[in-house]
Amino acid sequence: MTLPELIAHYGLPALFVGAAVEGETVVVAGGVAAHQGLLPLAGAMIATATGSFAADQAWFAAGRHFRDHRRVQQARAKPAFARAIRWLERYPIGFIFAFRFLYGLRTVSPIAIGTTRVPARTFVLVNALSAAVWGVIFTSIGYLFGQAFEQLVGRVTQHWPWAVAALAVVGIGFALLRWRKGRQA
Repeated sequence: MTLPELIAHYGLPALFVGAAVEGETVVVAGGVAAHQGLLPLAGAMIATATGSFAADQAWFAAGRHFRDHRRVQQARAKPAFARAIRWLERYPIGFIFAFRFLYGLRTVSPIAIGTTRVPARTFVLVNALSAAVWGVIFTSIGYLFGQAFEQLVGRVTQHWPWAVAALAVVGIGFALLRWRKGRQA
């Protein structure tokens, strides 16, 4: 089976899982695959929106039902958790809609919201709308910029040893910074 056949066959389920686990990068890649004709654009949008929605519902349920569990308590100790709660208290509906667009708050926010008195029905409705908007926006970005991405990949493949070396240097630098920050903490 060729790569395009694999994408055509498993692409939509992979987008569902990828949107739930990783986020924007997978969703934009789904838009690029749709641009290339490997996946239907509407199918990619639906798969990414439902994957993101399902993951956030699961995290909300975890926060709601396991608020006293040690893992949720560990999440509560993080600064992002406190930030999410502050924003939720000030702008409940707006925050529920926007958290998936805010870097560093995507995973912790539904857990935080689940530990509050926000009605589950409210979260479901606003989360569904937000997931649909998010899926459409990021899939469209990949679709609309698919041609530019293809040209970039074409240039990179011509100079792949340099591209690999640059990525390795950036990756090593990032790992060293994290290691150093961990030692300082």
